[in-house]
Amino acid sequence: MSDPSPRILVVDDDPGIREVLCDYLGQHGYVARGAASAAEMDRALSEAPTDLIVLDLMMPGEDGLSVVRRLSGTPPVVMLSAMGEDTDRIVGLELGADDYLAKPCNPRELLARIRAVLRRPREDEAPSGAALMFDGWRLDLVRRELAQPGGEIVTLSAGEFGLLRAFAERPGRVLTRDQLLEAARGSEADVFDRAMDVQISRLRKKLDDGSGRELIATIRGEGYRFDARVRRADRVGARA
Repeated sequence: MSDPSPRILVVDDDPGIREVLCDYLGQHGYVARGAASAAEMDRALSEAPTDLIVLDLMMPGEDGLSVVRRLSGTPPVVMLSAMGEDTDRIVGLELGADDYLAKPCNPRELLARIRAVLRRPREDEAPSGAALMFDGWRLDLVRRELAQPGGEIVTLSAGEFGLLRAFAERPGRVLTRDQLLEAARGSEADVFDRAMDVQISRLRKKLDDGSGRELIATIRGEGYRFDARVRRADRVGARA
């Protein structure tokens, strides 16, 4: 990153956790601020730029899942939860969280997750106008949008976008869950196989144009394959 001091916002209603995490992140070169609620988070975001949010799932008022849903992946979110249930992980990742940790978490592990998320390519790092075209569909790597052959925009979560990009950049190849996970979310992400299967199922539904053709094929015992010819368009307005 060009900014030598990435800006982190820690959103948690526990003042002790906020203080510990902000102090620890500050010791490791980050500018860390705290917020006790979603409302305080909104005010902090309006006051200064933020590169990443560490977000508690269970908060009074608006909870973390609702916050992730409306943030839509900007800025990226690492979610924390004292519950640590599989369903919480899956739902949080489906809604757009970039990573997920169970509380209490080791600050060193959180730091590693933050570094991994911030290393991932973001939309402003994609080539200007870059898009992947397949079967009349257009995946815009700058706007992080999927357009149907007729031009209608299909909403994708951060996880779905990452998976579809991973598939479209490797058409015709059989990809295991581990390969997809590393390509879509980074090798340090902690996502269960069930979360991957759920996101692929959701992607298939969003790619269903009524023709009956399935672009994501299941290769039994091996993984998945993207069955489409893909080309890259490097100028805005290009069409398949």
